[in-house]
Amino acid sequence: MDATTTPATQVASVKLLIGGEFVESRTTEWRNVVNPATQEVLARVPFATPEEVNAAVASAKDAFKTWRKTPIGARARIFLKYQQLIREHMSELAAILTAEQGKTLPDAEGDVFRGLEVVEHAAGIGNLQLGELANNVANGVDTYTLLQPLGVCAGITPFNFPAMIPLWMFPMAIVTGNTFVLKPSEQDPMVTMRLCELALQAGIPPGVLNVIHGGEAVVNAICDHADIKAISFVGSTKVGTHVYNRASLTGKRVQCMMGAKNHAIVMPDANKEQTLNALAGAGFGAAGQRCMAVSVAVLVGEAQQWVPDLVAKAKTLKVGAGTEKGVDVGPLVSCAAHDRVTGLIERGEADGAKLELDGRKPTVAGYEKGNFVAPTIFSGVKPGMSIYEQEIFGPVLCLAGAESLDEAIEMINANPNGNGTAIFTQSGAAARRFQEEIDVGQVGINVPIPVPVPMFSFTGSRASKLGDLGPYGKQVIMFYTQTKTVTARWFDDDTISHGVNTTISLK
Repeated sequence: MDATTTPATQVASVKLLIGGEFVESRTTEWRNVVNPATQEVLARVPFATPEEVNAAVASAKDAFKTWRKTPIGARARIFLKYQQLIREHMSELAAILTAEQGKTLPDAEGDVFRGLEVVEHAAGIGNLQLGELANNVANGVDTYTLLQPLGVCAGITPFNFPAMIPLWMFPMAIVTGNTFVLKPSEQDPMVTMRLCELALQAGIPPGVLNVIHGGEAVVNAICDHADIKAISFVGSTKVGTHVYNRASLTGKRVQCMMGAKNHAIVMPDANKEQTLNALAGAGFGAAGQRCMAVSVAVLVGEAQQWVPDLVAKAKTLKVGAGTEKGVDVGPLVSCAAHDRVTGLIERGEADGAKLELDGRKPTVAGYEKGNFVAPTIFSGVKPGMSIYEQEIFGPVLCLAGAESLDEAIEMINANPNGNGTAIFTQSGAAARRFQEEIDVGQVGINVPIPVPVPMFSFTGSRASKLGDLGPYGKQVIMFYTQTKTVTARWFDDDTISHGVNTTISLK
């Protein structure tokens, strides 16, 4: 049955947030929020009507009139309070996240914490949103810049990080003086809504933060709405490209963080145990549902002999519901995701890759209906194979071989995606050469998932990103503000006029 036409069930409905109030949607289209470990229906989420989308944007537009003039210190204090509330509710937020998304409770806490770091960064806005001044650029003339908010901004977030990625977006947009309309993933919106409740509790005024739910129609409405000035997107390449093209045509600023195929190079001199642990964690953690997951390991030279050791390491990981203690790999987010991943495993075999470890149909006692796929490893993977060309987004690690660092770098640079990459080595020379020659936005040296801390911007590149400026860090301040340059001259009463100046020079 189509998700948008699922009949209403006797469970709680996820609300819209418009004008500071959590309101029941008047839509006739709903989707069930399902626990991926049990198939239990947790709630139903509405697909907002065009009138509700317009109401959310109108609320944000009206709130912008006063919010933009709110002192920067007052904005910062709200986010100081907000980070405190998130810390106090960490366990609750993680439990909600695990129930609807599937990742383990420790990983869910990590999801919330990485978002919390951005909230903490937002609280330092007084030092981030500073303009520049040049004194006496000409006689009696000063030039300075102001970083002013744009207006109503919007965010579209994916299912895999329902806490972290919304917290990448609306805190930085709001703290810079904008108002915001958020569209979370319809698959797991509940933890996002709880975060929004805490944001209002922290003091965000009515209308400054709004939330609407929905699918393609709502996404298109956001892209087309004349009163929305900027859009931040994280999700698939297909949808991100659509959002960027459609929204850009209407004159909006757009940043889209999209799909990936992240490679890690393993040099023969790498610390073996640390490298195996890193590959297993980065390849299979969160059931592989990370845009920064390591999905291809390029084993160089003698490191190609490590395949049995990596298989043995993967077999030690426990598969199960995210609420169970000691579980390393939870379920995939949906039945459709499960079918897609298992289908790609079949394609990998058909294309000639060697299936070293088959994670299909694992036995998970008590959770027989769960969307589980255990760690899966292919060797002999080459460009052109489906499992190499497509982002699997599941616990599947592809192993490729190379005879030299140069060959490995060439393979990575030939791939169109540029989200993240890593090298494992004890050679400073090899690491430096790698970071210089690799054409990927985020580079890890003995760090498998090099997502930067909030002082730096997320810098995915090439086919993994559209738009010049990334989320959080210094770049996002520029994204959410308009630079206004002021050139000023003030005359003393006794200033003697020099007459008419018809040149472009300041005299």
